[in-house]
Amino acid sequence: MNPIDKNLFNTMQHCGLIAILRGVQPHEVVAIGHALYDAGFRIIEVPLNSPEPLASIRALRDALPADCLVGAGTVLTPEACADVAVAGGQIIVMPHSDPQVIRTARAAGMACAPGVATLTEAYAALAAGANMLKLFPAEALPPHVLKAWRAVITPPMALVPVGGIVPEAIATYAAAGASGFGLGSALYRPGDTAPDVARQAAAFMQAWRGAYGGASSAASSISALHPAP
Repeated sequence: MNPIDKNLFNTMQHCGLIAILRGVQPHEVVAIGHALYDAGFRIIEVPLNSPEPLASIRALRDALPADCLVGAGTVLTPEACADVAVAGGQIIVMPHSDPQVIRTARAAGMACAPGVATLTEAYAALAAGANMLKLFPAEALPPHVLKAWRAVITPPMALVPVGGIVPEAIATYAAAGASGFGLGSALYRPGDTAPDVARQAAAFMQAWRGAYGGASSAASSISALHPAP
């Protein structure tokens, strides 16, 4: 198990909530990152269609403790992986499952979470070396679909719904086999302050602990890592 894979494994067992800071700006990102970290979040993603995303990734990586993974979302090309790595990013999150992007991310020493919407895409992503599967958009993959996927994609592979997730949805997805959640506008919208994000993060953490029985219970029941091929 390489260092980033081990880090991802430990991070997801602590808390499977992934913060998506779409639209965040570098001058505000550190305060928001600290609010998330203090709430218990340990993975923060800055989508590449945000203002100066690489500057925000670097600022987060420099400011937050080592047990918090920082990465990029909306990564569309292999070339973007190199830029994220230089900025200090540790995880590549994609809306799609291009195997070339997955392999490039893994070769650069980063974890990778491709977006998948069918089992065919899911198995192709696993073959390319994906660390976890982003079920996207979650609105099109409701809990009963995730439960069916779990019959053939068993732990330790993480299934992470992303898109439209609110605190009230977590318990139902958790019962169906979700390993974590990517949280977007219900957690952060452009213009939200660090106190705003802290309040929203607390609501998600309460829902997470209610669904998974707290960090220790979650750690015993959720494994996030698919070993690199």
